[in-house]
Amino acid sequence: MTVEILLLLAGLVLVLVGAEAIVDGASALARRWGISEFIIGLTIVAIGTSAPEMVVSFISAAEKNSDMAVGNIIGSNIFNTALILGLSAIIAPVAITRGNLRRDIPVNIGITALLILLGLKKTIFGIGENGLSRVEGIVFLALFAWYMITSFVHDKDNLVEEEEEEASDAKPKKLAAAILYLVAGILALVYGGRLFVNHAQTIAEMAGLSDKFIAITVLAAGTSLPELATSCIAAAKGKGRLALGNVLGSNTFNILLILGGSAVIHPLNMDNISFIDYTAVFMCALSLVLFSWTGMRNRIDRLEGVVLVLLQVLYFAYLFLMR
Repeated sequence: MTVEILLLLAGLVLVLVGAEAIVDGASALARRWGISEFIIGLTIVAIGTSAPEMVVSFISAAEKNSDMAVGNIIGSNIFNTALILGLSAIIAPVAITRGNLRRDIPVNIGITALLILLGLKKTIFGIGENGLSRVEGIVFLALFAWYMITSFVHDKDNLVEEEEEEASDAKPKKLAAAILYLVAGILALVYGGRLFVNHAQTIAEMAGLSDKFIAITVLAAGTSLPELATSCIAAAKGKGRLALGNVLGSNTFNILLILGGSAVIHPLNMDNISFIDYTAVFMCALSLVLFSWTGMRNRIDRLEGVVLVLLQVLYFAYLFLMR
């Protein structure tokens, strides 16, 4: 057990070092390429930090373990929005642009609602399929491609609003150095996250916990560790837009690309995902638009960040009580 804990801590250190490099590299790339930090967070950073979830869910789908594949994503999206965005807002309020309110947040809510509708058991209205078929997986992948393309097409609005909010006098890194920082950071995140998850899972299994419980807590928290480190460090460096892009991008990546790809590998059964799990992930998605309209308009403040973190604590408490 001592060795497992030491290796788990080693993975955590790697994740933190990698997150620092990713934030610096991603911000430098955004300035060099004339792309908003939000889009860099939504795409490159989100895909890099979501790699652990992709590995876990794809392997689980190939092994026909739907509980692990789906539970990992449900838990991860709750963790991303409640804890990661909550902590980022506590560190520094996160600005939300008009483009986020018109497009990115509604997409996040919409795909979460679609996942829930498909995952529900069939009702008297014929809604729900109790899982994702291969055809639905292909539709999810197509939606992911559409969202990525439209995000780049409409990035000019994000860039203008970011330039209005902040101006940096820092000398940007050379392109090669920025790419090196980003690649090295992603590699450290992926390897450190894998090290953390593997040994956290071993410790949880030693404690006799179920697959669903491990997936929705240990795996979800562990595979979201790269997002947590990256977003919090970005917020601490005044890069709240990058942090928001990372969270929204990871949530979209998780549902559309990872679950879509997992369903193509093997149809996913969602029978063991509870109504509370569905409610929690949907309320987290919905909270983004609700909190952006309260307090200081168009941003998530520290108080709202505290509320989000408390939601995560309550959800984890429920899981421990019901395990």
